[in-house]
Amino acid sequence: MTETKVSAVEEIMDIIHGGLKCRTSGTTGANAESSRSHAILTYSIKHGGKLYSKMSFIDLAGSERGADVIDTGKKTKQDGAEINKSLLALKECIRALDQAGKGNRLPFRGSKLTQVLKDSFIGKCKTTMIANVSPALSCCEPTLNTLRYADRV
Repeated sequence: MTETKVSAVEEIMDIIHGGLKCRTSGTTGANAESSRSHAILTYSIKHGGKLYSKMSFIDLAGSERGADVIDTGKKTKQDGAEINKSLLALKECIRALDQAGKGNRLPFRGSKLTQVLKDSFIGKCKTTMIANVSPALSCCEPTLNTLRYADRV
């Protein structure tokens, strides 16, 4: 992760394009071009070192089923396992927030993803989740899982 001071829209666009070039994607049994990593872009408005506002855009890689990566190499399977691990850690944080009472510990240390997203879920903030789903009958199970995940948020 890097933090870069910008003062023009063109600089922001250059950073976005650079980030997209660094993003990992690959072929799986389910998709010809599948995200193999999460992507996070955060805008912070600061003045005199004081933070006034912060907005994060997070594109989570989709969860991987073993059946979807069966015809791929070891690296793709490892990537899928890491993606699933971080999504499960995020799900556990969301579940803990849903059931939180006084003194309950929230498991944000479960992954780097949850550590980065911690301030998107606690404190004075507003969080919106957009779930990308498919109307295709062949995608019924993953769509239901995604909708359940989003409903938790």
